[in-house]
Amino acid sequence: MATNRVVKEITINSEVKNIAIVEKLVEDICAEVTGCMDIFGNILVTVSEAVTNCIIHGNNRDSSKFVTIKMSYDIGEILFEISDEGHGFDLNLVPDPTKEENIENPHGRGIFLMKKLCDEFSYSVENRSFNLKFYPLKSREPIR
Repeated sequence: MATNRVVKEITINSEVKNIAIVEKLVEDICAEVTGCMDIFGNILVTVSEAVTNCIIHGNNRDSSKFVTIKMSYDIGEILFEISDEGHGFDLNLVPDPTKEENIENPHGRGIFLMKKLCDEFSYSVENRSFNLKFYPLKSREPIR
């Protein structure tokens, strides 16, 4: 059985209020994809964190700069590619928020959440983009 892959792209300017647009987008996608509502929270947090990171750190809240969200999805996979107009960063330099010396440090928590909540996470310095994959039909252990 062939599946129809849906491809969408939106661009928002770097204002935190525009995260509401992205939240609505995630809701709309999850309404279309079987099994997505089971991981809706994971997708919403992960995508919101990536967009927030792009707005605040990548584009330095410069409303003349843009964040692009590319999505493609079908019944088996949901992929988000979220990019900004910044200079990129070295993922290895982001502090691990679970280490004792970083517990009080607010930096690194968004990256940590993205890595934990999506099924596949990567960051491309060259494209200045987060790549987030979710498999809606994947069997999962409950979070305890």
